[in-house]
Amino acid sequence: MPTLELIEPAVCDDIGAGRCTEPFAVLGQHADGDASVVRTFQPKAKAVCVVTEDGRRVELERVGDKGVFAAHVDPAAGRYKLDIEWHDSHRARSQHIDPYSLSSSVGELDRHLFGEGTHQQLYRLLGSRVLALNGVAGTSFAIWAPNAQRVSVVGPFNDWDGRCHVMRRHPASGIWDIFLPELGNGTLYKYEIVGPEGNVLPLKNDPYATYFEQAPGNASIVFESQFLWQDEDWMEHSREGVPREKPISIYEVHPGSWKRKGGTQVLSWIELADELLPYAQQRGFTHIELMPVTEHPFDGSWGYQPVGMYAPTSRFGSPDDFRHFVDRCHRAGMGVIMDWVPAHFPSDDHGLANFDGTHLYEHADPRQGFHQDWNTLIFNYGRREVANYLLSNAVYWIREFHLDGLRVDAVASMLYLDYSREDGEWIPNEHGGRENLEAIEFLKRMNELVHVEGGLTFAEESTSFPQVSRPTYDGGLGFTFKWNMGWMHDTLEYMKKDPAFRRYHQDSLTFGMLYAFSENFVLPLSHDEVVHGKGSMIQKMPGDDWQRFANLRTLYGMMWAYPGKKLNFMGGEFAQWQEWQHDHSLDWHLLEYPAHQGVLTLVDELNTLYKSRRSLHVNDCDHSGFEWIDCADADHSVISWYRRAEGESPTVVVLNLTPVIRSDYRIGVDTPGRYRELINTDEQRFGGSGQRNSEERLLAGDIGAHGRASSLNLLLPPLSALILGPADD
Repeated sequence: MPTLELIEPAVCDDIGAGRCTEPFAVLGQHADGDASVVRTFQPKAKAVCVVTEDGRRVELERVGDKGVFAAHVDPAAGRYKLDIEWHDSHRARSQHIDPYSLSSSVGELDRHLFGEGTHQQLYRLLGSRVLALNGVAGTSFAIWAPNAQRVSVVGPFNDWDGRCHVMRRHPASGIWDIFLPELGNGTLYKYEIVGPEGNVLPLKNDPYATYFEQAPGNASIVFESQFLWQDEDWMEHSREGVPREKPISIYEVHPGSWKRKGGTQVLSWIELADELLPYAQQRGFTHIELMPVTEHPFDGSWGYQPVGMYAPTSRFGSPDDFRHFVDRCHRAGMGVIMDWVPAHFPSDDHGLANFDGTHLYEHADPRQGFHQDWNTLIFNYGRREVANYLLSNAVYWIREFHLDGLRVDAVASMLYLDYSREDGEWIPNEHGGRENLEAIEFLKRMNELVHVEGGLTFAEESTSFPQVSRPTYDGGLGFTFKWNMGWMHDTLEYMKKDPAFRRYHQDSLTFGMLYAFSENFVLPLSHDEVVHGKGSMIQKMPGDDWQRFANLRTLYGMMWAYPGKKLNFMGGEFAQWQEWQHDHSLDWHLLEYPAHQGVLTLVDELNTLYKSRRSLHVNDCDHSGFEWIDCADADHSVISWYRRAEGESPTVVVLNLTPVIRSDYRIGVDTPGRYRELINTDEQRFGGSGQRNSEERLLAGDIGAHGRASSLNLLLPPLSALILGPADD
């Protein structure tokens, strides 16, 4: 005789009302001696029959009017299926493996590492994964929601009904999971969560989803990569050597507005591989840096308010399409860096905000958890599971998408508790200070993990926080490089000034050398400098059109010859007139005009020279690679220096920052002999006036200058940069 009750009426009511929080204790098959009780919830079924492992058919009894079916099965059903007759005329009958008859795909070790905050591959634990469980093909869903009363996975497969697939709770870890047989790639889903107060929250995206539906749906999508990488040579050899000694010239790109078909339609990752890649390669850049491509709901955020940290945005194609783009870049010898945003996240209802009905990912106190500048929420880096979410994400992009590095956005906002806050609007740390100690430890660990994977890290950090790009074992934050925001600000402010007044501001160009080697710097002319009324690069330059182009060419000549790795935002390389607009293509028609084409040609040749001359890149981050020749001639607004590297003749750089031609301008050099112009930004092919130095002027004799035994008697073209080297080098 059966000893187990078929089902208690109150439990039946709870299931039908969506109040059942422990469905695996009720639904599925439960042993009753040699027999069993099988229960299932099928609110749209006419009738349900169990097909046992040995082929018997046992009809289940409808219990109540909520859609619960149950029956005693004697002997036990073994591995069974549910044969369901539906009310829906579009699917008269179907057979399914019961999800509640299957075990969990979440192992004890995974739960332990997650609780420790040390699981480096959370994307293989949480989220949706296509796999075979106990020989059954399907998809595992797992989510962290420790304070929820109930979590259900919903989608078209259950008519978005949160009562149908309530997940299994792992109380100690806060993880919920369920395995749904037969579901696979392309399945849309979200999570329905009942908060601790019993309220049903707005449907949530999966924080670990790797693919998303575009608005207005915004559902997560099950996706299992089928991509076969072909970039073995790049992965084997590109990460050899010391990054700070390599030539790194970065082309920063917003993929949605670099170029558009018909002026309106964005290019796919496949099309960007066909068009952007060869363009950047022809320019001589070493890396493409993509503004954030993690999934984000609002185009106008440019990607800086992500809701899907594990998903490349589906605006440009599937995750494997993005892999295709990276693979193509690598096979062409081009690295790929991604802008990464661990500083904050948007408050959209379907995202991380108030995820399980509590402040799970963000701080509860708005003095710690709310960004006033951006109306976004701040991650709680002190919570192990939250830090683990982000740390695993950093590793994910390097491992799973073969990215060469991460540019970390808004680092300053992470480092300081009082960032952009007045007195009384922030909470000091445990020592009474303003440093965010938990964020600092998070950044250190992130850098360590990414470096172990062979990736580079770049800090967008605008303060004087010490040792940002020094190793963690030496007390630093551990970034590979730091953006030199001081150089960018001072240089652009100088270049904006009328040349007649530059003599009073020469220290803007020389001051940077006091700290130029305190960090491993990148010189950034980024997207931030060409938006919000700041004007494009060419618009910043003073004077008439001729002077504007000459000033811009001089700026680029100075930048490529100055210590530090290079970064230039798209459009700047051909002197885009208009400010950047995220919803418009670059003005490619400008390349029909010689002045714009000339700037582009100059950038091509500067990149080529930068990569080929060791003195221009090997010691970018070391004081031994730089020496002033003369930085004191403010009256003429002329400045000159040496770039050096062991094993190569030094490079001479001379800038004339006024539109006045300087004839017979003497520059001291270390060694006599014949020199040549490696770059003269005033050449006609660059759009200049064509002033060149004769062979006679490029012969250094024994007349001393600037404390050196020899000198060159040069003609300095108007508003120009000269880069010189020995003729026989």
